[in-house]
Amino acid sequence: MNIFDLNAIDKEQYVKLTRRPAINIESTLAIVKPIIEDIKEEGLLALLRYAQKFDKFSGTGLFATEEEFAEAEKELSDKVKNAIKTAYDNITKFHLQEIPKSISINTMEGITCSREFRPIDNVGLYIPGGSAVLPSTVLMLGIPAQLAGCERVVLSTPVKGNKIHPAVLYAAKLCGISEVLKAGGVQAIALMAYGEKNFKKVDKIFGPGNQYVTAAKLFVSIDPAGCAIDMPAGPSEVLVIGDEMANAEFVAADLLSQAEHGKDSQVVLVTTSKDLAKKVENAVAEQLSKLPRKEIAEQALQNSFILLVNNLDEAIDFSNQYAPEHLILHIEGNSGYTNDIINAGSVFLGAYSPESVGDYASGTNHSLPTYGYARSFGGVSVESFMKTVTFQSLTKEGLQRIASTVETLAEIEELAAHKNAVSIRLQK
Repeated sequence: MNIFDLNAIDKEQYVKLTRRPAINIESTLAIVKPIIEDIKEEGLLALLRYAQKFDKFSGTGLFATEEEFAEAEKELSDKVKNAIKTAYDNITKFHLQEIPKSISINTMEGITCSREFRPIDNVGLYIPGGSAVLPSTVLMLGIPAQLAGCERVVLSTPVKGNKIHPAVLYAAKLCGISEVLKAGGVQAIALMAYGEKNFKKVDKIFGPGNQYVTAAKLFVSIDPAGCAIDMPAGPSEVLVIGDEMANAEFVAADLLSQAEHGKDSQVVLVTTSKDLAKKVENAVAEQLSKLPRKEIAEQALQNSFILLVNNLDEAIDFSNQYAPEHLILHIEGNSGYTNDIINAGSVFLGAYSPESVGDYASGTNHSLPTYGYARSFGGVSVESFMKTVTFQSLTKEGLQRIASTVETLAEIEELAAHKNAVSIRLQK
């Protein structure tokens, strides 16, 4: 990891550090668009071809069967099932508190306005699976969809061979999901977005992915024939703020826990201590050598860095500019800085709050904005799977009270029909 000193870099370099490694949009879309067009034209037939080509899928049926769900539960040990169930319970407890409340208010005498929530009817959950099995993401997306009351939930995940990992199917069953598609990548996003005669399209797609999946999600979200998406979530990332009191081995472990996600991930340490920076470098090298996913983490570390700052205020300022997906505060008196954190997906306070806990089982959601989108997006929640409908009801007296206001504003905007819709009622 490269080390930068805030006192030795200019404004241009500072801004560059707050940005992620660039993705070549043109070349990425050049790969994505033809796949989307094939799926739009041939549907499941094209999906099968791409699943065989990219995922090494060897089956003939693209959907999980009831027998596969039953077999998956039998294959898992009690230890694994208990772990998934504990995570399910904690995530459910937290997300139950997110269920939004409807409101109703009299804005004037005779005028009642209200706002109510409705679940999105059809949603698609994308679960990456190229280099790791992710039942945790099934829970993070499936539970809020379940609590929101979505009528149909489709899960899509890449499958090598013909078998979905039993932990994924078990987690899906806990979330009440029975429609599971054995496909991933751009092709899965396209099928969920556009559908075909034997597969109904969804209204919104959720879930993280690589740069191609992210590009596909963005593409379908601006196509009127496509569907909405949760957020432009890309490669995973973490920013750690540490002072001289931080445990270097803990910090190194947190950095590597994100670096092993993928070669395009980024991990950052911002510290007030040169001594900590050196110790973390050494600890990263030592821990890295023992990781099964060493090569992936090594590539991610090439995109990563350590920034030396003069004080914690500068560290928080940089973090807010960077807007990390995950932020970890390995600092003394960490809770005193929470009000200063403006841009972050999820924050972990103190030496004993590793990001891994949030990834799996503490209760908060791990589907979070990356690439700096934490400046404008929050993580997935129950409300993400819902939309709002507003209502208004006026009595005759209520209309009379507000008529002049509406007529005047309509005149200013030169919208005579708007004015007349009020005036004609008053005349009657």
